[in-house]
Amino acid sequence: MRLLVVDDNAKLRQLLVGLFTGARYVVDGVGTAADAQEALAATRYDLVLLELSLPDADGGSILRDMRRRGVGTPVLVGTSVTDLERRVCALDDGADDVMVKPFSSDELLARVRALLRRPPNVLSRVLSIGNISLDTTARAVQVDGDAVDLTRREIAVLETLMRSRARPVAKRALEEAVYSFTEDVSPNAIEAAVSRVRKRLDGAGARVTISAARGMGYLLSERIA
Repeated sequence: MRLLVVDDNAKLRQLLVGLFTGARYVVDGVGTAADAQEALAATRYDLVLLELSLPDADGGSILRDMRRRGVGTPVLVGTSVTDLERRVCALDDGADDVMVKPFSSDELLARVRALLRRPPNVLSRVLSIGNISLDTTARAVQVDGDAVDLTRREIAVLETLMRSRARPVAKRALEEAVYSFTEDVSPNAIEAAVSRVRKRLDGAGARVTISAARGMGYLLSERIA
């Protein structure tokens, strides 16, 4: 597992690198937003520990850029920022967890382990496959950067399929993701919803296929040109 520590405090950064190295992670440490962007462009990391207050940019800009590009790498914000609104914004921007300094080394390591145990694409704010992106916070779908108009239920269907990428999703699982306990669901409701999503995506030029896996449910996969 390879981690990136982004913190402008050189002494703390060295301590964090030592802590994670001692826990048998491969660790890189940088002190600026520019260096962080360069490291992220050059290497695939399994987790990023990010300070919001950096000398050359708001650390949140790194997070927003990652999620905008569909990078689902877990981000743990470990920050000296005490402003609650900024910390909430970080979570809304796609951070997976936030810790306020000073924090316990044992708790930090435990939270890192917890994030690394989570399967990929479960917590990502922006999901992507092929030329489709889905902002799960804004509930907005784009194909090649152009907005695609989907209903609330259609977005729920698409999100569930995208989060289960490469694995079939059972009809019952889709029903549970789309409908509340109080809603009546007709026998062919999910089939109709999947059909509408398929047609809208095809009409927008999406390079994906939604196929029915007999006895297993529905599978979303990237269409190879």
